Amino acid sequence: MSKLERLIVLAEDELVQYSTNARKIEKLRQKFGLTLNVAEQKQAKAELLAAMPTDDISQIVEKNRQTISLPFWGIAGLGLLLGISMEQPLDFIATVIGTGAAIALQKWGWQLQAKRLVLQTLEDIEERTKR
Repeated sequence: MSKLERLIVLAEDELVQYSTNARKIEKLRQKFGLTLNVAEQKQAKAELLAAMPTDDISQIVEKNRQTISLPFWGIAGLGLLLGISMEQPLDFIATVIGTGAAIALQKWGWQLQAKRLVLQTLEDIEERTKR
């Protein structure tokens, strides 16, 4: 696992906790300061900036991952409901597809949020070292 991937995993762990972004950045800043030197931080930031998608769809999914996946959860539930009540096994295909799409969108949004948090933390560290 590369150092950037480790940073992203640390950020994902922080996303689980209910706190403000400032608090998450504060906690991550301490962890990043212990694991990376200044050159590695700059390299990780450059790699992350190159890897971050800039298209509109990615930005919408990053900011609203739960809202975007909600219709797919509805399709999954409706497929399950119709499959059971009308005894039609083909409706279960909608359940499988809807669930898969919803989970994939949530996971993608979660990873984008973690990358953004790592980027914000590295920028915060960089600002504080300039002072």
